[in-house]
Amino acid sequence: MTKAIFIDKDGTLIPDVPFNADPELITLHDDAAPGLIKLQNEGFLIIVITNQSGVALGYITEGQIREVEKRIVELLADHKIRLTGFVYCPHHPEGVIPEYSIDCECRKPQPGMLIDAADTWKIDLKASWMIGDILNDVEAGNRAGCRTILIDNGGESLWEEGPYRKPHFIAKNILQAADYILIHN
Repeated sequence: MTKAIFIDKDGTLIPDVPFNADPELITLHDDAAPGLIKLQNEGFLIIVITNQSGVALGYITEGQIREVEKRIVELLADHKIRLTGFVYCPHHPEGVIPEYSIDCECRKPQPGMLIDAADTWKIDLKASWMIGDILNDVEAGNRAGCRTILIDNGGESLWEEGPYRKPHFIAKNILQAADYILIHN
């Protein structure tokens, strides 16, 4: 079993551009690469975990998500960071595309994507971390059995409390999150 960093895409790894399907608009947050390099050097797999409700809502296609994924892989590779996986949920219960208009177990705050990734890559969830910019990310990580970090960059606007919505640490960026993880691993 190995350990992983599960990282949210929009607002955490990259700036949030709602329902963006244009790979040319994808950039990494300035602090993302230095933090992920530190974590990768300590043996963590790097896996993106992202809700992509735009598919169910008819704004983007799964093919467009794959192009965005390719761009993220390229940007990370430019820094010698290997992306182990890119796991996304295309569902939304209020979607307009029938096959994606479901209430699923993979859409964060549910832990399904993390659990599936752990099965696929033989990951020890208790040795892993979920990093995200909203409490739904934190809840998904906590429900899966990971430790969690909230990047407090203004992404969370509701601050709804709940039994799984308390992060282990609140960081200002991925680099600060990485430093915390390396101390507390």
